Amino acid sequence: MAEDAFEQAGKTAVSQNIHGTVEFLQKFPPFKQMDPSHLIYLVEHCQLRFYSQGDSILKPSDGPVDFFYIVKQGRVRGARPYAAQNDDETTFEITTGECFPLSALIGERATRTEHFAAEDSFCLLLRKAAFVKLFELSAPLRDFALRGVSSLLDQVNQQVQLRATESLGAQYSLDSKLSERLMRTPVSCAPQTCVREAVKLMHEQHVGSIVIVSPRLQPLGIFTLRDLRRVIADGNSLELPIEQFMTAKPFHLPASASTFDAAIAMTEHNIAHVCVVEHGQLSGVVSERDLFSLQRVDLVYLARSIRNAGKLDTLIGLRDNILQLVDRMLAHGASSTQITQLITQLNDHTVCRVIELTLEELGDPGVEFTWLCFGSEGRREQTLLTDQDNGIMFTAQNPGEAEATRQLLLPLAHAINLHLAECGFTLCKGNIMAGNPELCLSQQEWSRRFNSFISDATPENLLSSSIYFDLRVVWGDPQGCAELRSELLEKFAKNTLSQRMLAENALRQRPPVGHFRDFVVARKGAEKDTLDLKVQGLTPFVDGARVLALANGIESCNTLERLQALIDKGVIEVQDGAAYEEAYHFIQQTRMQHHQQQAKQGLPYSNRIDPDTLNHLDRRILRESFRQAKRLQTSLALRYQL
Repeated sequence: MAEDAFEQAGKTAVSQNIHGTVEFLQKFPPFKQMDPSHLIYLVEHCQLRFYSQGDSILKPSDGPVDFFYIVKQGRVRGARPYAAQNDDETTFEITTGECFPLSALIGERATRTEHFAAEDSFCLLLRKAAFVKLFELSAPLRDFALRGVSSLLDQVNQQVQLRATESLGAQYSLDSKLSERLMRTPVSCAPQTCVREAVKLMHEQHVGSIVIVSPRLQPLGIFTLRDLRRVIADGNSLELPIEQFMTAKPFHLPASASTFDAAIAMTEHNIAHVCVVEHGQLSGVVSERDLFSLQRVDLVYLARSIRNAGKLDTLIGLRDNILQLVDRMLAHGASSTQITQLITQLNDHTVCRVIELTLEELGDPGVEFTWLCFGSEGRREQTLLTDQDNGIMFTAQNPGEAEATRQLLLPLAHAINLHLAECGFTLCKGNIMAGNPELCLSQQEWSRRFNSFISDATPENLLSSSIYFDLRVVWGDPQGCAELRSELLEKFAKNTLSQRMLAENALRQRPPVGHFRDFVVARKGAEKDTLDLKVQGLTPFVDGARVLALANGIESCNTLERLQALIDKGVIEVQDGAAYEEAYHFIQQTRMQHHQQQAKQGLPYSNRIDPDTLNHLDRRILRESFRQAKRLQTSLALRYQL
């Protein structure tokens, strides 16, 4: 009877202020997206309950959950019963406007987490029967209940896209499918068609390319105006079959690919046309002009300008264009993955051109070499705040030949490092650069060095050497690097001690969330009240994905690709992997937006941010993202018994 009276009192308190409670809920997702009539139904069926600090609100022994809880005032702490007293790996906080325990309620089971009041708190309680009805009626609530932080990320992205549409036009999105850009039937011809007839058809159709197709409309080659200039310059007859002059096996994408995919392909392969293929047949052609008359972001033209730059000063000047391009893409809601991919691609072009210009300046040393990159550049995860992490690989038959070749290449490597610094690639403070004799090595020397990292591993030398495990080729023959990576994966997979030590290192950078407040921030000095998005937020994902990928023979260096491969191999559960990917994406996105604001204010780039400057939704997702980093670290600790 006392419980019934208490519940009735709670319902009375809510019903007396329905309008105020609805206004309160409309400040927070998912309630702000819900239909007002559904919110009123929620409030009318709620009761308000007070919990003193330390009171247990909900625990596993209570059995199947009977209520949906919304924190109206105060803070609720959740902890798994098996967590140690001082273990914050399995704890979290729920603050004003947030709700719990959705998984248990939907699964009609007991909660696995004990919830108790971290301070004096008021909660709105909605009985299960009313929640079930509301779950059926309200799509925003249902989406949030089933997808959690994923739906919140969608809201953030939709808001950015909406702002972009208002300021830039609906046609601006780089996420639009290529099928939406195919406004006409593709211009094509048979392989035996003479050049004159093909060019006449191109002229009549006002296009800059023609696709050569098989009888089944499979693309065999492509012929462009650039090819026509070559035919004429070489004095070839226009009556010859076009198959003699076409570019065979033209690059193609499916119609479901995005505009951004086509732009990146044009940038990477230095092409101006991409064939669109469905079910093996040509369905259209997208040109550079098609993309950027719509997008107003001439990525391909910028890449071509970099690759054809005639002098270093031109490359230095083009750096500002890269900053502007990234700024525009951020403004219209491009994902962090798209932007890091774009920056890395343009940086690769810049590095290649710097190497070529330096070779012209100093002369060819007469030996072939490969330019390696490590770290974020090796993972294709570069942002505008980046330094150099590079090395050189060459071929030598014996130690004497290796030393002689090294002495030939070091002056060139040093000059390349300095020229890259002029182009905005900061010199590495740790001297992880090709101009360092210890990083200008033959393939055999690199192999021995990687072997020593693993066979003679200590936590300290693995900590300093892990950057080299994310390596790829930017310039030169990739074969040696591929062989080196295969050796690395084979040796690492067999060495469980090195795996364990690398996993231990992956736990060193703890995400900045703790027991009693949203975020753990610096308490004094110039960094007071801030946290580091890169070191504390992204590094746990990068390090965790690296050790699991190396241990499971995964060749990719990119963090998101590693996570996906780990999901595919069953090393990580699908739901966990998706949560890690989304969390990584959001932290990276927040970091880039932070850099964008610093650039606008004329401030130097920094990865440190005051979380109090974020709006409620971004704070909430950032906190959840850090929690996912903790979960990944916890799984590593359990896997390797750390």
